[in-house]
Amino acid sequence: MRVGLHALGIGYGARPEVIRAVATAAETHGFARLWCGEHVVLVDTPASRYPYSADGRIAVPADADWLDPLLALSFAAAATRRIELATGVLLLPEHNPVVVAKQAATLDVLSAGRFSLGVGTGWSAEEFAALGVPFAGRGRRTEEYLAAMRTLWTEDPASFAGEFTRFDAIRVNPKPLRGGRLPVVVGGNSATALRRAVALADGWYGFNVPVAEIPAHIAVLADECARHGRTLDELTIAVAPGDGSPDHLREFATAGVTELVVVGAPPPTPDGAATWVAELARTWIRLAG
Repeated sequence: MRVGLHALGIGYGARPEVIRAVATAAETHGFARLWCGEHVVLVDTPASRYPYSADGRIAVPADADWLDPLLALSFAAAATRRIELATGVLLLPEHNPVVVAKQAATLDVLSAGRFSLGVGTGWSAEEFAALGVPFAGRGRRTEEYLAAMRTLWTEDPASFAGEFTRFDAIRVNPKPLRGGRLPVVVGGNSATALRRAVALADGWYGFNVPVAEIPAHIAVLADECARHGRTLDELTIAVAPGDGSPDHLREFATAGVTELVVVGAPPPTPDGAATWVAELARTWIRLAG
């Protein structure tokens, strides 16, 4: 079982010297992948419920620095050579899919094929309103945008006509190094997100999932694979457990988790960040191995 690290882009993890230190230390100490999430907009008192905590509130303060994940991962790519990179997750329906297709392909090329695009539908109605995107229908929009992006990655010129986007005989380059099979991971813990991961993507990213619920989520993935003529081993199953410890590693592996993602906030200095990553590696990677 691989071990990834979700620690870039927020607070101290938004500082360039800390990003460089975390990325290089993670690569040195054997982490498989660096994850970076997204919010374009936060508000002080959201009415929308955050779905990944018991109290419905996001732990990140609204005034915290939160980097664009594609730009942050591009910076991390330049500081490393082997470690994989993933958005965890990019809120796809908030973006123009033609632009995201180009940005994702660019990052894949610049990282020599190390990038996976993790996408989600989003939960904050306030964020969608600020961006001028309808909150309703965001699931359909996400699915259509993925189809449009795969068209752009594989066809040249490319044409697409859908409910939310359309283009005719356009050229968008570069192409990802793996073409239309640039890995796409769907985030979200709902049954709909799990179904979408199997139907449209190459993997699932479960964030802040209680340990006791992980086997049930993976069982849903297995059932959906059977319905779509796929096998579970075709998917990457990355999970950031909400209440896990190294004592649960065997339990995660038995359930079918292929990548355990450690979530944390690095300290404010490069030396401190490097030491922090080394300690995480000793705690998680040694036991996972």
